[in-house]
Amino acid sequence: MTGGGTGYYRLPVLRRDALAVWRRNVLVWRKLIGPSLLINFGEPLIYLMGLGLGLGLFIGRMSGLPYLTFLASGIVASSAMNTASFEGMYSVYTRMVPQRTYDSMLATPIDVDDIIAGEMLWCATKATIASTAILLVAALLGAVQHPSAVLAVPAAFLIGLCFAGPAIVMTAFSRGYDFFSYYFTLVITPMFMLCGVFYPTSSLPEWLQGAVQVLPLTHAVALVRPLVAGQMLARPALHVLVLIVYAAVSYYLAVVLVRKRLIV
Repeated sequence: MTGGGTGYYRLPVLRRDALAVWRRNVLVWRKLIGPSLLINFGEPLIYLMGLGLGLGLFIGRMSGLPYLTFLASGIVASSAMNTASFEGMYSVYTRMVPQRTYDSMLATPIDVDDIIAGEMLWCATKATIASTAILLVAALLGAVQHPSAVLAVPAAFLIGLCFAGPAIVMTAFSRGYDFFSYYFTLVITPMFMLCGVFYPTSSLPEWLQGAVQVLPLTHAVALVRPLVAGQMLARPALHVLVLIVYAAVSYYLAVVLVRKRLIV
């Protein structure tokens, strides 16, 4: 493929070759599976014991749920966001720039569309692994209230897709690892604090309640929390649609920007 003109902006084509990119990442990750899984289980254990059990003794119940359950469901969703974002920036940048892995891939029949689709699938896979680890820890601590919690696993995959695309968009702009601190500080951290992970969004000022409704983590938490708590889902189609739209739009933008960066 040659760059220039409208070639950069053509719609991406999803092909099975994207699975080759995903599989390549799986094979590399298998060498680091031990430390990776330890982190996935260790970090949520600290969060849930320190905040869910410790702080939960003082809070008691929140929105009709034990605080441990309320927090665990929020952390399941936010962990998918954090894991996909980290993978989509730091790991993708490493493969794109220092290792020049994508240059080698582009010398094969694989194109940018396949690379970005494969990377987003891998980001979503890692997000699912991290969220499943938290779900298991939460279940061991008694925070899971209903068997419907297993549906939080595919939900985590969708959340991972939603946040993978924007992260790769940031990577396409980045000229170094330090650039990513802006995204985490200005985008990820505010969502982590405001979108219902630690407290219901209804406790925010009214003007801010409306603002957070356009943020994907708000819908991710609203989708996951009822599943973990065994409650009735409110407007599930809306939450799923928002996450899909974020994933689809950011996939297109990521493909366009990476084409501009890699293809002459």
